[in-house]
Amino acid sequence: MENIFNNSFATLIAYVGVITFYLLIIPLLLFYWMNNRWNVMGKFERFGIYGLVFLFFPGLILFSPFLNLRLKGSSKG
Repeated sequence: MENIFNNSFATLIAYVGVITFYLLIIPLLLFYWMNNRWNVMGKFERFGIYGLVFLFFPGLILFSPFLNLRLKGSSKG
């Protein structure tokens, strides 16, 4: 019986780890990368970023209301 509990607990920990990486850590790193490199990316880097956006879309949707990737314009009126 103890072995079943340990396997269930290990499985739960593995799921939480994968979900954390998939929905939280990698999308935040991807937002950071896009925000810093958007205007200087080459075509292959941009192609790779678009692929990662497609792959991690659910996590990016979670953070999209809170993050702003618009360019900072001049402070003139």
